[in-house]
Amino acid sequence: MTRPSPAPNLPTYALYGEHGRTQATDWLHCETIRERSQRHAWEIKAHRHESLFQILHIHGGRAEALLEGATERLEGPCVLTVAALAPHGFRFDEDIDGTVITVLERHLAQLLSGAGTLAARVMRSQTLAWQRRSAGAKAVAGAVAAVREEFFGTAPWRDLKLDAALLALAVELGRALPMGDQTAPEAAGERALSHVKRFRALVEAQFREQPTLSALARQLGITPTQLNRACHQVLGHSALGVLHSRLMLEAQRDLAYTTLGIKQIALGLGFNDAGYFTRFFQREAGLTPTAWRAQALR
Repeated sequence: MTRPSPAPNLPTYALYGEHGRTQATDWLHCETIRERSQRHAWEIKAHRHESLFQILHIHGGRAEALLEGATERLEGPCVLTVAALAPHGFRFDEDIDGTVITVLERHLAQLLSGAGTLAARVMRSQTLAWQRRSAGAKAVAGAVAAVREEFFGTAPWRDLKLDAALLALAVELGRALPMGDQTAPEAAGERALSHVKRFRALVEAQFREQPTLSALARQLGITPTQLNRACHQVLGHSALGVLHSRLMLEAQRDLAYTTLGIKQIALGLGFNDAGYFTRFFQREAGLTPTAWRAQALR
């Protein structure tokens, strides 16, 4: 495993490539890895998702994954899970055979809310590999196939069945992970997940005011250090990164979909100085706001 220099301009994506799903199923998307990667010359460049959790099941073939700054070679059968806001990218061999499931993070968290420590075990960035004919490999492959079959199906009560299939997949992944200590670490993981859920809700409500991490942590009843630790554990991302990602998403929306001037956008996002906003945006996106807007319009 190697650790290259971090990319300075990781774009933040919502789920792209969705093909007219109904509103009831916008929370989940499923497709083959081949279908996704072939359109991009077998390479998905480094990026991150603001609120999406991904499960990549590689049944066969090889890939190279960049996940949170570390590069790792993958060979099927294996599973790679990617937490929301975790920087990631892929380069796939042309013989790749697998499935990528993308789910709205808050939907999966809600689905697992009554499952004790399962959410903390599963909803983080990690890799899991098996021997090809092992019981774990077969169980996870079967659960992935069930999600895929229901996603492309049209039978009655499809949404309920999708939830059931997704929950079954989470259970199989949880069972396949090393159990470790079943007391303190998992209790800490559950607390971390709770902290991050509340933190992201605060960020969503207050990001235009640009509150300090100390102020946000105080509202949560924890220290900034604890907040950062929880974000890294659950999201694979710093607490400041969560706030910055939300600011960038809104800035990009304003630049792409409005005619507001740079100064107006800066003031609307809590920046007192347009120059500071420009430097912040360029550091995060690799382009000035003006250049990014021109590119988006093209």
